[in-house]
Amino acid sequence: MSSLHSPNQNHLLAALPAAEFERLSPHLELVPLLLGEILYEPGGQMQHAYFPTTAIVSLHYVMESGASAETAGVGYEGVVGIALFMGGDTTSSSAVVQTAGHAYRLEGRLLKQEFNRAGLLQGLLLRYTQALMTQMSQTAACNRHHTVEQQLCRWLLLTLDRMATNELVMTQELVANMLGVRREGITEAAGRLQQAGIISYRRGHIAVLERSGLETRACECYAVVKKELARLLSDVLYRQSPTAVAV
Repeated sequence: MSSLHSPNQNHLLAALPAAEFERLSPHLELVPLLLGEILYEPGGQMQHAYFPTTAIVSLHYVMESGASAETAGVGYEGVVGIALFMGGDTTSSSAVVQTAGHAYRLEGRLLKQEFNRAGLLQGLLLRYTQALMTQMSQTAACNRHHTVEQQLCRWLLLTLDRMATNELVMTQELVANMLGVRREGITEAAGRLQQAGIISYRRGHIAVLERSGLETRACECYAVVKKELARLLSDVLYRQSPTAVAV
């Protein structure tokens, strides 16, 4: 494995006891994830699970019309492919790379094999799944009841939590697709945030200048998601300290 990358950058892998990690370690494959890459599509048979380190993956639901909206995001705190160990093997959603980076890929059969040992990994994955379900349900409520500006602030904060930088490579059109809103709505909301000195936007790049401003303008949904993840995984003892900033 490259010295520039380590499985310990992913919180779930870093939390495994030595014995469990050593069983999986030889099978963890470091892979680059490119912006826009599709890891799985609705109804497709899942072959691998992905443990992101520096990449962020967006889980989308796609309508018959082709319109889509993000239901949750997954970064270094989690894993993409929960249907593998939940017994479904397929899902009605898709997984698309939102922020390019790297992840460790593991064959689905090996993940299921380790999960069925009923060791610490099983408990970690189940608690993470509960946190992911909270994120999905909160996103649904947020998209229904809160303004586009509040949704944008929530989304930016959750994305920043998974990054080592304050600059996102992301067009307004892609953000609109993530939130399932019209691009004009994102343009107006981003314009207000830029006028307030909270963000700086140039084509394809969004830089957050004042995080506290985002936190002030965001709805309660951001805090709910963050607190639930912390509650479910706060007692985790890491084999080695993850290199990423804790959520």
